[in-house]
Amino acid sequence: MLTLLFDIDGTLINTGGAGGTALIEAFREDFNIDNPAKVPFSGCTDRGIGTNLFAQHGIDDSLENWQRLRDGYLARLPVHLSQRDGRVLAGVLRLLNQLKSLDTVAIGLLTGNLEEGARIKLSYFGLLEHFAFGGFGDEYRNRDGVAGAALTAAIQHANGSFDSGRVWVIGDTPLDISCARAIDAKVLAVATGMHPANELADLQPDLLLEDLTDTELVLNRLTTDT
Repeated sequence: MLTLLFDIDGTLINTGGAGGTALIEAFREDFNIDNPAKVPFSGCTDRGIGTNLFAQHGIDDSLENWQRLRDGYLARLPVHLSQRDGRVLAGVLRLLNQLKSLDTVAIGLLTGNLEEGARIKLSYFGLLEHFAFGGFGDEYRNRDGVAGAALTAAIQHANGSFDSGRVWVIGDTPLDISCARAIDAKVLAVATGMHPANELADLQPDLLLEDLTDTELVLNRLTTDT
């Protein structure tokens, strides 16, 4: 069984900034912070972003505060998705449809998004049906933890047919590459997010593409490389 673990933002979709806007708005309004500090978002988990925001403003990084931020974000996310000019990225839908027809391929998620946030985003763009399992950013403050969770979910989903030598992570950030290495997976890096191809190339992904439009090339590499 070939296992493919997809990142979401910058790899499958571009929300036009809806996710980040919803999260910062929730933090600003629900915690009465007029000017939230700028913290990294690219490749980070939602839980890790919350931790960094709390630290910058001297707020206790408690489960209660995290739940409050989480709920505020999820309530606002659908509103901001509808207000932004988001899109499915080039080649993604065709690739997913082709992969869906292959019964020897398991397609999952490896994302810093909350599981419910991922569901909301992928449902909005009509992609949710393609993904049967995944690792998410609800609890893990770093992407390596999410990668481990995604791998565990993939093994469970495979029901005895999992092949540890045939796992690929598909993502658009340096952290996608590094977390793939943490679980001994191969990496397809795409320059469809905030990081240009030359920056991604420095981390030596197994395959580097500008985007996913060449479906035949992508399928050939993912399904034949071992």
